Amino acid sequence: MATPGLLYVTMHPRPSLPAAQFHDWYNSEHGPLRLRLPFVTNGFRYRAVDGEEPEWVAWYDITEMEELTRETYLALREDGIKTPREKATMAQIAVDRRLYDFLGEQKAADYTPLEDQPDTTVAGSVLVAVSTTLVDDADKEADYNRWYTEEHIPMLSRVPGWRCSRRFVTAAIDPKAPREYLTLHEYKATNGLGGPEHKAAMDTPWRTRIVNDTITSQRRRVFEWAYTFGPAPRELSSLTSKDVAGPWSSNDGRTRTLPSPTRPAVESFVTTADGVDLPYRLEGSTDPHSPVIVLSNSILVDYAIWDDFVNAFLADPRNQGFRILRYSTRGRLQACGKQPINIDVLASDIIALLDALRIPQATLIGVSLGGVTVLNTALRYPTRVTRFISCDTNSSSPESNRKAWNDRVAVAEREGAVSTTTQETIVGDELAEVTVRRWFTPESYETQPHLPAQVKELVRTNSLEGFRQSVQALCAYDVREQMAQAQVPGLFVAGNSDGVLPKTMQQMAADLKGDAELKLIPKAGHLPMVENAPAFTQVVNEFLHK
Repeated sequence: MATPGLLYVTMHPRPSLPAAQFHDWYNSEHGPLRLRLPFVTNGFRYRAVDGEEPEWVAWYDITEMEELTRETYLALREDGIKTPREKATMAQIAVDRRLYDFLGEQKAADYTPLEDQPDTTVAGSVLVAVSTTLVDDADKEADYNRWYTEEHIPMLSRVPGWRCSRRFVTAAIDPKAPREYLTLHEYKATNGLGGPEHKAAMDTPWRTRIVNDTITSQRRRVFEWAYTFGPAPRELSSLTSKDVAGPWSSNDGRTRTLPSPTRPAVESFVTTADGVDLPYRLEGSTDPHSPVIVLSNSILVDYAIWDDFVNAFLADPRNQGFRILRYSTRGRLQACGKQPINIDVLASDIIALLDALRIPQATLIGVSLGGVTVLNTALRYPTRVTRFISCDTNSSSPESNRKAWNDRVAVAEREGAVSTTTQETIVGDELAEVTVRRWFTPESYETQPHLPAQVKELVRTNSLEGFRQSVQALCAYDVREQMAQAQVPGLFVAGNSDGVLPKTMQQMAADLKGDAELKLIPKAGHLPMVENAPAFTQVVNEFLHK
């Protein structure tokens, strides 16, 4: 039977450690690594408001304490994963790490776990942490436990703003640690601590007897919520400080922070419920509550296709308050999961990104496969999407499309191109050339040949297995019926030279409930954000700022 518990760590940075470095390390490196472990269900940082030291505490709920003795967790503290930055940072922090087994909890009727609440709601929340040691007497210890559960917590529950009280004791996996009880009392930002109900709970005959006869030491600390970890880094505010050196990279190169006084960025990955890693880049406003725009790309490329658009968009002073989240779609890489890929799976991937990065809602912009993905996400998850722009796509795709896509897969299979870096089979030159010729206008090959060349390289290097699996999403879907019941406002966009799409997307705009428009981008084919980024950016700005 599993033993749930708590990893409880207090920290006090030395004066030599800049605050920005401390927060960037903790929020972008240390915390997310732990939240990626399946037995770590949440993690929080609190800052002292009682004027005492240590100044900071972090705690993580653990589903099975034995996991903290096993290699998966211990590896985080070894050189393979532990970076030079982590070593240098932790050398400047006084750390006290303690392990506790869970004993029980009492919660308010309207209790919602902190990790399930938006950060704006949690702000100001108070944590009262009480550490207690007792005399070595089993009967008195039992009396202490009865008092806590039968009188003390029930009386604290009458304090305005009380949310829950959770009790722990020194973990069995830490037999050398002295036995200690820890109780965490959570309160809302507006609460009755120090008021009459709280004073009554602290002044009863039973409590007086416990304090006089049973407790040998007790320390009460008061903290205020500072940060809720997710399984992927999202910290941008610290990266504007000159005290944060960079760029920084994890030892495996999969997570990077890119400090900048004007446009910091974080690059990492989110792992979906079925184990697929989705690389992403988050940049823009350093306000953690600023609105987010998610960019979903077409098949066979990665999120680099948005470079020119993002540069143009964020250069506009009106857009300084936005964050941009772009990601590489399932199927870019070889490891794309075992379930069949369809537009519902791809919509759930966007929600997985939002959840991991603790983004309650976002504006979505997508092109081609990404275009129907953002449309479908808005239809399936209307409370998570504020608005969407669907580009160069269709609202339905017949089963007959499967043969056309399978023929394209066969072209790549015949070439048998292999990546020189990963040794895996990739799409190769032949299909890349045909595809990009179809996507771009002839004029672009004459006037801006670097653009089709860049996209061709992205197509050429796409995993063949990822392509083989992800093209199935472009076959046999139909969202027209759901569009008639749409709850989220949308805009449709197409390159004016993208075949029949300027005509068929006019019908898509008519089919969406709510008076959607179709905007055409001149001098552009299938990827207007690449081929004519200025005109595309203007259309996006008009939609967002109207």
